[in-house]
Amino acid sequence: MDRLQSIETFVRVAQTQSFAEAARQLRVSSSVVTTRIKQLEDFLGAPLFHRSTRVVRLSDVGQAFLRDCTELVGRANEIVDQMRDVRGKPTGQLRVHALTGLVLGHFASLLRRFQTTYPDIRLELIVSDAVVDPVKAGVDCALQIFPAASQELVSRPLFPVRRVFCATPAYLEAHGTPENPRDLHRHTLGLYSGYPTRDRWTFHHRGEQITIYLTAALLTNSVHLLREYALEHAGIVCLPTLVAGDAIRRGDLTVVLPEHQLSSFPLSAVYANTSRKAFKLRLFIEHIGNEFAHDPPWDAALIKKGLIPAALIEA
Repeated sequence: MDRLQSIETFVRVAQTQSFAEAARQLRVSSSVVTTRIKQLEDFLGAPLFHRSTRVVRLSDVGQAFLRDCTELVGRANEIVDQMRDVRGKPTGQLRVHALTGLVLGHFASLLRRFQTTYPDIRLELIVSDAVVDPVKAGVDCALQIFPAASQELVSRPLFPVRRVFCATPAYLEAHGTPENPRDLHRHTLGLYSGYPTRDRWTFHHRGEQITIYLTAALLTNSVHLLREYALEHAGIVCLPTLVAGDAIRRGDLTVVLPEHQLSSFPLSAVYANTSRKAFKLRLFIEHIGNEFAHDPPWDAALIKKGLIPAALIEA
């Protein structure tokens, strides 16, 4: 029995809660996964999982065993990956899941520069607004605004995602401009459905907080649809500045309640602490972090024009 290989298989089954998915991600057959787990259980003299046709659940021994195994596998993969890649140019594939609002309009140039520096790393980018567990989704990293779903995942903040309420000048001329957050109740609203705070909105103004609940005429998981909705003069929408920035700078959209700030969410790289591609993944994450080390360019341009405050309210 290759103990480290069996321990890695145990960690992957525990993370995915599936023998079949662990086999797919490890690129071995399901029978190989079953054999490795059985060998490890025989060696320990205790079951690691309770199995049924539908559920794979850790036993008490498995629960106690998991944390140390996770750390062991993560460190071993990191050492092997560094030894392999430092000898020459980093090679291989990285699979990344990213939010649609992040990649459209802002990510292509970043990817080009990364691939110029590391031409032998192949990238597969899965783009959607869905929240994923990178282990269960079979990706090396998820770029998202949501916290890691489990202790087996690492979450590294990269840059803040600011949000603003905005509308077209024509809509505001026809329906009036809100002077305080409660005025939003009298307007047609378009809101993003995926924020962790859901219908609860907290505004920060001169050291005070105002919390209200808002009902949307249009609730969607697409921030790009919200931008198009606003540009149709349909209502006031809440958008990340990385999506609305260009339209605001052009004057197509106007920031509403600019002195009543919403908190920002950190855009984070979320990945398994047992990642088999730790070295290449670290290069990719550091590249993004270096690109946006200060204010992201879409925010810097708005701050320079005085369209949003320089101060940042963090969630």
